[in-house]
Amino acid sequence: MDWGTDLWDQYDHIDKHTQSGIDLVDRYIKFVKERTEIEQSYAKQLRSLSKKYAKRGSKEEQDCRFSNHASLQEILNELNDYAGQRELIAENMMTGICVELTKYLQDIKLERKTHLSDAKKAQQFLEGSFKNLESTKKRYAKEWAEAEKAIQQSEKTESDLNATRLDVEKAKQHAHARTHTAEECRNDYAAQLQKYNKEQNFYYYSEIPQIFNKMQDMDERRIRRLAEGYCQFSDFEKKVLPIITKCLEGIYAAGGKINEKQDSMLFIEQHKSGFERPADLEFEDYTQGIKPATSDSSLNPPKVRAKLWPFSKKHKISHAEKHTPPAAEDFSHLPPEQRKKRLQAKIDDITKDLQKTQDQSEALEKMKGVYEHNPQMGDPTSLEPQISETAQNIGRLRGELAKYETWLAEAVGGEESSNAINNNTQHGVLAADQSQSFYSEFDDEFEEVESPVGHCTALYTFEGNSEGTISITEGELLSIMEDDKGDGWMRVLRAGGDEGYIPSSYVKLGP
Repeated sequence: MDWGTDLWDQYDHIDKHTQSGIDLVDRYIKFVKERTEIEQSYAKQLRSLSKKYAKRGSKEEQDCRFSNHASLQEILNELNDYAGQRELIAENMMTGICVELTKYLQDIKLERKTHLSDAKKAQQFLEGSFKNLESTKKRYAKEWAEAEKAIQQSEKTESDLNATRLDVEKAKQHAHARTHTAEECRNDYAAQLQKYNKEQNFYYYSEIPQIFNKMQDMDERRIRRLAEGYCQFSDFEKKVLPIITKCLEGIYAAGGKINEKQDSMLFIEQHKSGFERPADLEFEDYTQGIKPATSDSSLNPPKVRAKLWPFSKKHKISHAEKHTPPAAEDFSHLPPEQRKKRLQAKIDDITKDLQKTQDQSEALEKMKGVYEHNPQMGDPTSLEPQISETAQNIGRLRGELAKYETWLAEAVGGEESSNAINNNTQHGVLAADQSQSFYSEFDDEFEEVESPVGHCTALYTFEGNSEGTISITEGELLSIMEDDKGDGWMRVLRAGGDEGYIPSSYVKLGP
């Protein structure tokens, strides 16, 4: 079944049906456009939300060291990636559906217009042919009536006794002429009728069926293309589902990374002051040796040593306090435990800068040697300013390193000082010349093979990100190379040979 055979006489319905199909494509394009606008707006709001709750600033970055803070930051990052996928869906729908279907819609409108125009032209041509047939038919009917009338008049004249021979002959000639003309019109009418029937047969059995079949093919292609657009509506979202699933899995994994015990231990390590708890106050008897007369000067209140008190209320900052001098360079304003950590971190930073500067100095010296052997490559004297500046920087950094190591030795005291300082000399950086004799005896000790002083088991997982520390996992057996000296850290040896410091509270003594 096809339109040309079964709908040969349904031009108006075919016209309306194909127009309805084109309107449907246009409606679908508008629908997808609105969907993409919703997706883009949704993605924009998600990005704004993620940015609004993201951590910013040094204090908040410090909070991110806690697993519960870091997990929220990971969730916000995953949400930002999720928003990117929603934007990708909107972009693919706009380019793959809206833009492509709009181009196709313009083409199919033009094709439909061409087919309808061809059908109109064929119809107008057949109508013109029919008008010619009607005109020829009317002329034939008129001429035949005139011929019959002329014949009757000729017969009447011939039967009239009063008519002359000339009148009879004239009437016969007139009747013959009219009959001849009628016969010509009859032949024209027959020829035009044959022509019209042929054209009508071509119109209804060939021309119109071909046009309607082309329109049927056009409409079926439109339906198939629209069906592909429907499928793309789903496919574009299915293509990004794996990435969206990874984002959601990342959000779920962020929740699983939270370790409440580790956060508590980290909080302790950050704020542990190292002070001893206050001792009991002694009773001071003021009744002995006091005169009866009372005065403020006679009472000597006990001098209480200034000490950090955990329950003291925060007081308002006075105008004088606002202009207090900056924190001491040796961090002596901090509690002992925090001071040691800040000094150690400062020493690590200076050590890295010193190593980098020494590497730069060696590179300049090598380049100078190359220039001296191959003058065509460059002038050795041009490197002197850089070499001089690098040497000054090395001297300055060595001086700073010696200064901070001395402060660290004071803060740690005794054997802990030597351990902390030797931990830095392992990086291949020597202190100033006046400090070399201070470290020589400890270098000899580290050259000897140490034996474990005990064993322990890790209670929690610890990520050793700072210099001198190592990472351990929960349940791991460790060898104790150096006991806790009161600062909350101990040196251990892993089964794989890695050695470094870990928090003492993260392990249990014994296997």
